[in-house]
Amino acid sequence: MMAGMTETPHPLYDRHADTLNRALTAITERGYWSAYPESPSPRVYGETAAADGKAAFDAYLNGDFPLDQPGDGQTVATEASPFGLELNVRYPHAAADQLVGAATVALPAWRDAGPQARAGVCLEILDRLHKHIFELANAVQFTSGQAFVMAFQAGGAHALDRALEAVAYAYAEMTRHPGTAGWEKAAGKGDPLRMTKTFHVVPRGVALVIGCNTFPTWNSYPGLFASLVTGNPVVVKPHPRAVLPLAVTVKYAREVLAEAGFDPNLVLLAPEAPGEKLASTLALHPGVKIVDFTGSTEYGDWLEANARQAAVYTEKAGLNTVVIDSTDDFAGLCRNLGFTLTLYSGQMCTTSQNLLIPRNGIETDQGHKSFDEVAAGIAATVGKLTADPARGVELTGAIVNDGVLERLDEVTKVGEPVLESRTVEHPSFPGAVVRTPTIVKLAADDTATYSREWFGPISFAIATDSTEHSLEILRGTVGEKGALTAAVYSTDEAVLDAAEAAAIDAGVHLSCNLTGGVFVNQSAAFSDFHGSGANPAANAALTDGAYVANRFRIVQSRRHA
Repeated sequence: MMAGMTETPHPLYDRHADTLNRALTAITERGYWSAYPESPSPRVYGETAAADGKAAFDAYLNGDFPLDQPGDGQTVATEASPFGLELNVRYPHAAADQLVGAATVALPAWRDAGPQARAGVCLEILDRLHKHIFELANAVQFTSGQAFVMAFQAGGAHALDRALEAVAYAYAEMTRHPGTAGWEKAAGKGDPLRMTKTFHVVPRGVALVIGCNTFPTWNSYPGLFASLVTGNPVVVKPHPRAVLPLAVTVKYAREVLAEAGFDPNLVLLAPEAPGEKLASTLALHPGVKIVDFTGSTEYGDWLEANARQAAVYTEKAGLNTVVIDSTDDFAGLCRNLGFTLTLYSGQMCTTSQNLLIPRNGIETDQGHKSFDEVAAGIAATVGKLTADPARGVELTGAIVNDGVLERLDEVTKVGEPVLESRTVEHPSFPGAVVRTPTIVKLAADDTATYSREWFGPISFAIATDSTEHSLEILRGTVGEKGALTAAVYSTDEAVLDAAEAAAIDAGVHLSCNLTGGVFVNQSAAFSDFHGSGANPAANAALTDGAYVANRFRIVQSRRHA
């Protein structure tokens, strides 16, 4: 019997049991598997799916978002699209006490339903969201600045995979113990001691998810669904500039919960008015017991230090690093890194920033390449990918906020440019803010520059004394400031082993010799861990047992048999 389960499975569990079991197998095998097709092709989703999704998105614009939840009667509208599209969606506002109070009331029945019922409902929510994936992708595109295909894949299919992955890990942890057990101990010549013991999965309490601007669904779904499936009601606090993707998510989650006979206030939207600081108010609320956050190091550190009543899971910033030692495919190296730096204008938490190259150059299949030739080769790929505006913008997307533009301006005052950033006119959206990547040369002793994060389309080609020196820099900067990704290029097995040892010391995931269709800034659900929790860039990994197990407790009851 599963932990806490004393009744027959919920019909939604039966409906989705095959998907859950396949996900449970996937997290054990860690090979390739996806439950949600990543191609937006009509052959996959039907001839009208794209138009229907765009129409549903358009219907939200310049109106009141349809969400029936507790509130104070006010509305807020804070989004500004990086593509220049007028959004003006008005969301119902609520005070922290209203949100936490409503969620608290919803908890007991959800807790008592048990792991199978909760897993079934969560899988039905994911299925409902999948049916509306084009609507979701449009919401992600026009709030985050991602190009449509990326928004569909990362903001739709891959986000759903990451959510399902979290559900699978949580279900495995909740059901690793039996729901009941008989206990018998010999007692000398008398009758043995007999007890019946029951083990209940008990949620921690109300959970808070604080969304980010760049990946509002991909980064929020793991925490949202890990908390919900383990019995915790979830208050979803979107980034003020990317509310719509999470509003759509909450809308469909509440529909499914109500249809399944549960209080829809198990999932609540918490949009904030300008300057309100609702995230901080909620994070410190005594009724909030779990916080998930993706965003700046400064605010993540603040949450970890101050939200003492809650279990806090953070993914913050870091210095993603590439060590270039040698290669047997120089063209492939340049293509791969050039694409990495170009994708979404470098506005991914996994995009490489620091490219460490020996100042005396490297050996390649094309002969010796000087430091300048290596940097120029990578820059040439970026230039080629962004040369044609119509094709380039489908890779770069748009710039997500003014902070990125400020850093692009600031970086012109340091180092020597290998490739300068350009302003690009978007052929479909005249109001879009588009900038191509820049690459700047630095010396290894310019640590004040490259040991801080420059989020956006900014990377540094750093001249080091040797590959050994490069690995020292990786170990030191990542150990101190953190990173989500690291990469190495070398034809020498000893160098690859040394890089892996440095990555283990620094607690960062490493990719070796990527020259084809796998990129360091991409992470595959059910196989790749995202973040490690082993360096300052994140205190948790998406997704492992540690990410889910602390969201609930086992409380036992024992009686004489």
